[in-house]
Amino acid sequence: PATALPDRLILTPVEAGAAALLEGAIEAGDAERIVKQLEALEPAPSRVYLNSPGGSVGDALDLGRYLRRGGIATALRDGDICYSACPYLLAAGTERHVPDSASVGVHQHYFGESTLLPAFVAVEDIQRGQGEVMGYLDEMGIDPLVMRHALATPPDEIYVLLPEELSRYRLVTETEEAGN
Repeated sequence: PATALPDRLILTPVEAGAAALLEGAIEAGDAERIVKQLEALEPAPSRVYLNSPGGSVGDALDLGRYLRRGGIATALRDGDICYSACPYLLAAGTERHVPDSASVGVHQHYFGESTLLPAFVAVEDIQRGQGEVMGYLDEMGIDPLVMRHALATPPDEIYVLLPEELSRYRLVTETEEAGN
């Protein structure tokens, strides 16, 4: 990558305020912070571009629900990445566009903070978290089968979804450009 991504999520208005760029890692508390920043923008952006290595799953789901309620489209730009928890933001868009030169990837994620939990408690937390993610994907109109790639990929690796997988799982919507 030409430039390193910020350590925390940064919102920048682009395209004369018609859109916004969300760039950087998704940290705990970012959903609330970014929602406040989005609400302060006049006019409200109709599209949010994503460029993020991922991060907090809970914050991605909360921010994603806000984007969907606002009727906001999501997209990546040429060369951008959307990994880990970021695809949950992509999924929230009322329209979703990913150019061939951009990259969307998934993997297993952590739901608990503590590694000192008894195994049965940790497993219960993980299963509850996976259930919440699958419910969210279904709510957004995304095929929850995309999770099979996430569940099969260790947390320190990324499974990059192929363009046909992005279409099959409905992480991208058909656009007029694609139809021409």
